[in-house]
Amino acid sequence: MTGDVLTFTDKGIYCPSGDFYIDPWRPVPRALITHGHADHARAGHGSYLATDLAAPVLKFRLGNIPLQTVPYGQTVMVGSAAVSFHPAGHVPGSAQIRVEVGGEVWVVSGDYKTEDDGLSTAFVPLPCHAFISECTFGLPVFRWAQQTEIAAEISDWWKGCAAQGRTAVLGCYSLGKAQRLLSMLDPCQGPILCHAAIEGTNDVLRGQGLPLHQTTRATAEVSAKTHPGALLLAPPSAMAGTWLRRFGPVSTAFASGWMALRGVRRRRAADRGFIISDHADWSGLNTAIDATGAERVFVTHGYTDVFSRWLTSRGIDAQIVPTQFGEIEDDTQTPPQNEPSA
Repeated sequence: MTGDVLTFTDKGIYCPSGDFYIDPWRPVPRALITHGHADHARAGHGSYLATDLAAPVLKFRLGNIPLQTVPYGQTVMVGSAAVSFHPAGHVPGSAQIRVEVGGEVWVVSGDYKTEDDGLSTAFVPLPCHAFISECTFGLPVFRWAQQTEIAAEISDWWKGCAAQGRTAVLGCYSLGKAQRLLSMLDPCQGPILCHAAIEGTNDVLRGQGLPLHQTTRATAEVSAKTHPGALLLAPPSAMAGTWLRRFGPVSTAFASGWMALRGVRRRRAADRGFIISDHADWSGLNTAIDATGAERVFVTHGYTDVFSRWLTSRGIDAQIVPTQFGEIEDDTQTPPQNEPSA
């Protein structure tokens, strides 16, 4: 599959005019990175270009990489391609990448959500000729409630846990979801504890000025006895660990868009599931695509078959692009089949 601006290869999305790849999954000489999640930002590339807001997390996760940065909206020439990064609203520093060659504009969405979460820079739709869009939640069943409603649900659950003498343990991804939850919750309700993987990311984001509530790192000295009535944020990969014993008795929950599916809630075997995602829901995907005015739409990772057929039924030239996005999960969480990170 080829195009005048971008092509799709076994290494990733490639721009011949600029000789670069966008979020490549194999080592390449030059990589442009939309955000810091592990399925989009991988080690081993010769050079990296990302937003200045994403840089601290990228260095935290990937080490001393050869990284150049650019602020949102500033155009740089990479070869003969004009490139700029624009807010995606997914996690702090996340970006869509706009590529223009010979007057033709293509936009790679990366991961995105259209709801302003008050923490990430809000999504901005970009007019383009071709739009490469994720469709992680590309089914009509996925429609998100307002963030304030979810915050109230989590708060009530936390209060109930404290009244029962239980530690509330909430599974969430360490980059993006954990910080969003922190911004939603009232720290006056009780102590908020964080697994080391989450607290390490909190420290990085606080260092670049994000206003996150005070939290306590869940070290070996921290327990239900030292912090009664606490809420503990932990990555999904740590939810079944023996380290939770010192916080017992506990009540467990997951915060994810996949909680909208009953089968997923049962398999996760948690007491509660809170439906909240850093990806666009069905309405958000459609609204974002319509706003681009794109003549062609390429859909990646998620319910690509269903969503591409839907777009085609609306008269949009839609095609599926196989990628490896969603195959490496943040926090090494193994998702249900065909269900990337939430």
